[in-house]
Amino acid sequence: MIDFLRYTLERLPRVWKRVILISFDAVALIVALWASYALRYAVWMPVITEERIFLALIAPVIAIPIFIRMGLYRAVIRYLPDTAIWTILRAMGIATMIWIIVVFLMEMSGRGIVPRSVPFFFFAIGTALIGGARFAAKVVLSHGTGMRRDEQPVFIYGTSSSSVQLAMALRGNGNRFVVGLLDEDPTNHGRDVGGYRVYNPANLPRLIEQYGAQEIILSLSSISADRRKSVISSISGLGVKIRTVPDITDLVDGRYLANQIREIEIDELLGRSFVPPDPALLGGILEGRTIMVTGAGGSIGSELCRLIVQWKPKKLVLFEANEFALYRIDRELQGLKHCEVVPVLGSITNEPRVRETIRGHGIEVLYHAAAHKHVPLVEANALEGIENNVYGTMVVAKVAFEEDVADFVLISSDKAVRPTNVMGATKRWAELIVRHMALEAQRLGKKQHFCAVRFGNVLGSNGSVVPLFKQQIAQGGPVTVTDPDMRRYFMSIQEAAELIVQSSALSKGGDIFLLEMGEPVRIGDLAENMIRLAGFTVRGPENPLGGIEIKVTGSRPGEKLFEELFYDMANALETPHPKILRADSTAIVHHNVTEACERLKVAMSARDETAARAILFDFIGMAPGGKVTEI
Repeated sequence: MIDFLRYTLERLPRVWKRVILISFDAVALIVALWASYALRYAVWMPVITEERIFLALIAPVIAIPIFIRMGLYRAVIRYLPDTAIWTILRAMGIATMIWIIVVFLMEMSGRGIVPRSVPFFFFAIGTALIGGARFAAKVVLSHGTGMRRDEQPVFIYGTSSSSVQLAMALRGNGNRFVVGLLDEDPTNHGRDVGGYRVYNPANLPRLIEQYGAQEIILSLSSISADRRKSVISSISGLGVKIRTVPDITDLVDGRYLANQIREIEIDELLGRSFVPPDPALLGGILEGRTIMVTGAGGSIGSELCRLIVQWKPKKLVLFEANEFALYRIDRELQGLKHCEVVPVLGSITNEPRVRETIRGHGIEVLYHAAAHKHVPLVEANALEGIENNVYGTMVVAKVAFEEDVADFVLISSDKAVRPTNVMGATKRWAELIVRHMALEAQRLGKKQHFCAVRFGNVLGSNGSVVPLFKQQIAQGGPVTVTDPDMRRYFMSIQEAAELIVQSSALSKGGDIFLLEMGEPVRIGDLAENMIRLAGFTVRGPENPLGGIEIKVTGSRPGEKLFEELFYDMANALETPHPKILRADSTAIVHHNVTEACERLKVAMSARDETAARAILFDFIGMAPGGKVTEI
């Protein structure tokens, strides 16, 4: 019966709903006046006189315009907040006072006497009928979970003004229905904030079951990163989606809230402390200079370009071999109009193309981000990996040296440390090539700085594990991990770009900068956290009915269980930036890179992969005289 009534009311036109409300209020006021006389005289049927009929009819005539003026017919009953009772009380109070004035005028004209208790009864009974009917209708319309069938129940974590503003913005916008707020402060439990009941987060499992909540939206911009991480961790295993909104102070007038709700990013669970970038370092290396980025369409390269254009360089040259990737980043940057942006399609192994680009545009700063980096693919295509990563770096560094590029920065990887795969080995060669160019510049007295920046995995970069996990979760699983105990370093792509540029500003020539990556993350924990953040539970022996399974596939060729950032921690020196370390260059044993490249080139020309692999690993494994190089 309730479902039928709700179905009928929901489908009535808005004008008819108002007609029903006004008609009900008119009848309710007449009934209230009858009940007031009945209570006063303690009889069911008080004597009906002309004066009492007039007063009964005049009551809705007085009250309805007041109700209209105070917005009682504009409110959507289904979303009526508890605070609406105060508006009803004020409206009924004003209507009663005007009605009393009419009664007083009638008494002065000798038209009858109204007992003094009747106005008080009229006010109380009228308020109960008018307000009670509206909240009863709200219960009917939101029967069950508190929403229509097409609405999704959500909780908002937080009780600040921005939390209330978010709840109000969600009304009538989309299909979310806010069933309550969450706050750890026990003094707020059971209270109403902005018309929403505040609940204890400790009761979330029961609340989720009771209301059928499918989503929790975090509105916690004012708390610390560690506290935020703790909150996310505490609710990420409850089988609901966790989303968040930006800091309200960064946006305007609350208009953003309904469409700025976003998923929690996995980097918010890493617990990395945030260090704001140093404007002096960024501006000193970027402002007013002609800059080139190789691999400009890749994940790291494109983020570097986005950062660089914000600092108004004289010109930014995008060097990229992939046509679509170049088109995409060029179109994005051209729309910003911060500086001149020049797209160049070409390969880093094409020396004439690299030279004409550097010489033709007068490049002053070069960030070399172009590389094949996917470990299994490079392992399966070793000769191509060597050609691109080793000889491509040799070409770009050599041309930059000969064309007097002032600052050259190689984007390296933690896989270059004691490499067990071709990709890591080629990155180590690239570091040594850049080191060789730095030594040559010092020997000739040239004011050029060649350096490398080494760091771990970047969240969300092309080919990384995070986008893969997201895709597998979206498809319903399973999520595949090679080894759940494998540990990797992670940082956000924006932080990586900022630290790379700041590292280049600190270079003295020949440096290998090491970005502080925090604590390594267990891949099994990463997969579980991503599944929980998506609103699912992990299926396993302890939870056979869980949502998504984690499937172990076994380690791939060349993969290590643990990655390292240093050969020897003792060689890591501090810099003015707390997130950037510098490898001690005095520990570097000089390598004859030119001779090694010639031997490698012979194997490459013969397409002898076995010989190329042997030369690749033998050279970086041992320095002359048998001393292991430690950088």
